[in-house]
Parts: sequence; structure tokens; C-alpha cells
Amino acid sequence: MKSNSKKTFLSFVIILMTITILFTFVACNENNSLLDPKKPTALTMWHVYGEQVDSPMNAYIERFNSTVGKEKGVVINVALMSNAAQIGKKLKAAQTGKAGSKDMPDLFFCHSTDAITLGKENLLNWKEYFSQSELDAFVPDFLADGTIDDSLCVFPVSKSTYMLFIAGGVFDRFAADKNVSLSDLETWHGFFDVAEKYYQWSGGKPFCAIDYLIRLTELCALSDGETISYKDGWYDENNAAMMRAYEAFASSVAKGHIVVSDMYSNTQVMTGQTCAGIDSSASVLYYNDEITYPDNTSEKMNLKVLPMPQRAGKLKIATQAGVGLCAYKTTARKAEAATIFARWFTEERRNSEFVLSTGYMPVRTGAFDKIGEAAFKSEAYKNLYNALSTTVATCDFEREPNFDGYYTKVNALYDKIRNVQKHLNERYARGETYEQIVAEIRAAFDNVD
Repeated sequence: MKSNSKKTFLSFVIILMTITILFTFVACNENNSLLDPKKPTALTMWHVYGEQVDSPMNAYIERFNSTVGKEKGVVINVALMSNAAQIGKKLKAAQTGKAGSKDMPDLFFCHSTDAITLGKENLLNWKEYFSQSELDAFVPDFLADGTIDDSLCVFPVSKSTYMLFIAGGVFDRFAADKNVSLSDLETWHGFFDVAEKYYQWSGGKPFCAIDYLIRLTELCALSDGETISYKDGWYDENNAAMMRAYEAFASSVAKGHIVVSDMYSNTQVMTGQTCAGIDSSASVLYYNDEITYPDNTSEKMNLKVLPMPQRAGKLKIATQAGVGLCAYKTTARKAEAATIFARWFTEERRNSEFVLSTGYMPVRTGAFDKIGEAAFKSEAYKNLYNALSTTVATCDFEREPNFDGYYTKVNALYDKIRNVQKHLNERYARGETYEQIVAEIRAAFDNVD
């Protein structure tokens, strides 16, 4: 009996030790990091959040490096600050080793269209590094925008939409003389009417510079309930509502009432060339406190921000824009380091803090409900987030087209329109008609390449 008891006890001890070793092994594997704080893993980053040295993103990178990065063994070095319109070309140049280009970064911010061009097989699928419960905390539409096939290649960190920015002091003087108001700008019909009145009042200045004219025409068509169709990598001319909207914008351009911006509408507002600009909500970051005129006189900007005009009596539609975070596939260690940063940067409080300093929308579900509690750094930012809150509450969001080559064609169209608007006065002086100018702008759409 004693011999059997000893055998039973010994078997129990062996089982207990085996279980202990097994649990220890599992626990170690669960916490088995490839990172070493004593030998930090360095990641290079390209971002688009301000090209100035004191960019808000740079401040967050410094904070990460000195806290969680230091603790975990991750150092992020900003190697390039670009802008959302140009970073895709620079990334492709780096990927292909184009002469004069920089090395491909480990982390970068870009649009989904840029990620498609780079190839999803070359990018981390964030679904493999974030649990489903973690992903459930993000706005589903924002996750969908960064998904290529079934891979989440572009992680949402901030989103933007279009806003109408107005030089408040200039508009107030104009409004008093011409009996117009900001409320007239709630609809596109009112917007075009105000633009015409401003042109007359200002002695021939356009009212508004527009960064995304073709997307605005598409949103108008969607507002009419039209399903947009494409043909040969461009818009199908059989989109009737879109063609009507495009011709309305073309007509206003031909009259000199509005212009396609030189690149960024805020520059034209800040130099007094126009009274208003339609641009990304994030452009608030680039507006100065003053307008500086060509003769070096200046006045306070007093920036007003309104939701984008809508079609009266139609669906209210807003664009969903903005870059997301991508990680280039290299090593497992760098993948882990990239995930640590992505998780840190998109923590709810930190994400809300960041977007409020840059003019973007937060990406976590319900975060907008808490924005009213924030202390804004200026009246302009407060105006912006009041307008954004209205947009979120009243509009459906539509993602932007993301097929390869789309923005190349858009930019080619804008170049043609800029060339037309640059010589309007000369052409009218030579006897060309308004109808001829509108027809040329329409033909530019039909023959974009």
C-alpha cells in the first residue's frame, strides 16, 4: 500500500510539474517580445501632418520615443514630411529605387489608392496584429476605407472631410453691402448666387478657390441618388446628375466666380485672391491669423468655417477622406514595433487629442460625442469642430474612388481648367464667348488622359 501511495504521489507531482512548466511556457510565449529596450529597434517614418519642423506629429513622435518607445525598445525617426497629394509618388519612387529617391520608410501615412499602387502583399495586414475586439472600437466605415480585398493595409488614425473656409472680415463687409449671409451658403444654389454677387462687389475677384472640384460634382450626383459608374478608368459620361453638376461648376468657373485652386485654396484665401476656399478640414492647420495682400497690407483673418454646401431638398452627402498608417513588410521585429506605435497612437484619448490639434475627425466610435468637452486652441478650431459636428450629425459619408490612376487623371483635368481660368479676361477681350469657354471645360472632362 505504501508503495502504491508513493507511486500515486510521485505521479501527482510529475503531473503538477508538467502543468506548471506548460503554463510557464505558454505565458512566456505570450509575452515573448522580439524587442529589446537595451537595443532599440529603429523605424523610419514619412508623414503628412504639416511640413514644418514644429509639426504636431513630430511632437507625438517625441513623446512616444521618450515613454512607451523607450520602455519597449522602439525608436521612430521622421525621415520625410510631405503632403497627402505628393506622398504617393514619393513612396512609389522609393519602392522602385528611382534615382534621387529616399529609402523606403518602415512607417508612412498615405491614401488607400497609394497603398494599392504599392501592393497589399508588401504591407502589413493590421488584422493580424489587432484583435477583433480592438478593431470593433473603430468606426466601421473608416476601417473599410483602409481595407484592400480582405487586408487592413491602411490603419485609420484620422479622417477628414470638406469644409467651407471663409475670411470672416472680408465676408462681413461684402455681406453688409450685398445683403447676403452665411446661411445663404448652406446650399449649392445659394453658393453660386453668393459667388456671382461677390465677383461684382469685389471688382472681378473670384469668391472661392476649390481644391476638389471633381469630387464635389460627384457628391452632388450622389446627393441626387445617382449611382456613379466608371468607364476606362474614368467617370462614365452617362452619369446624368454628375454631368449637370459638373456643368454648373464649369459655368461658375467660366464666369470667373470660382476657381480651381493653384494647389491649396488656403493660400489664395490668405493672400486675398479669394474670400473663401473649399478644402480638407485639416487645412485649418495651415491658415494664418492674417490675410496679407500683394501690396503688403494686412488684416485679421477672422476665419469662419461652415459645412460644405448641399443640394437643397436632397440627401446630404459628405466625403470621407484622409490618410492612414501603413507599415512596410520587412522583419517580424519591425512589425511588432510598428504595432506598438499604432496601438499607442490610436488610443482613444490620445487620438482625440491629436485630431483636435490638426483639424481631423477622430476614428473611434463615439469619440465625437466627447468633443464638446474639449478646450480648443483658437476660435477657428472651435468653428471648425462645430461645423464638423453638424456634418457628422446630418450627412452620410461616402468613400472616395480608389482605383489605380484616378488622381493622375483628376490632376490632369485640373491643369486644363487652371489653364482656361488663367486666361479668361484675355479670351473674352478677344471676342470668345462664354459658351465656348464652358464647352472647353466640358471637353476637358470628356478627354482627360
